[in-house]
Amino acid sequence: MRKFLVIADDSAEFRAALSYASVRARVTQGMVTLLRVLPPTDYSQWAGVRDEIEREQREEAETLLSTLSDEAAVKSGRPAEIIIKTGQMKDAIREVLIADRDIKIIVIGASGGNPGPLVNLLVREGVGTLGGTRPVPVTVVPGDISDEAIEELM
Repeated sequence: MRKFLVIADDSAEFRAALSYASVRARVTQGMVTLLRVLPPTDYSQWAGVRDEIEREQREEAETLLSTLSDEAAVKSGRPAEIIIKTGQMKDAIREVLIADRDIKIIVIGASGGNPGPLVNLLVREGVGTLGGTRPVPVTVVPGDISDEAIEELM
């Protein structure tokens, strides 16, 4: 099954990417995979504090992704797959792409003035290095595109 990877970040453009990926998944009989990357915590001196912060971050991510999965289900016809990783964004994306060869496309959103950290990462690092031995195309969705315009594209 074709999967569309959407990185669930806190940008305004993320919603457009999720909407596009969900509609595209419906049209192609695919599914959405949501990836949330949590920043690494550096409280090595206080392991208990670090563990508590990581637990809270994971709970928040699970709650958010559950809601987003439901939103994807409305538009795509099936709930999104949820993945939570801790670490650097580039490493997390690479791990997910290498582990799941059904992910065929990364869908990200971009704004007009500042394309955002995901676009910058993928342009700077190159997409080819993220997928391991296989190329993974990236679809960049305008952050201000409406759901109606997305439907018209399909």
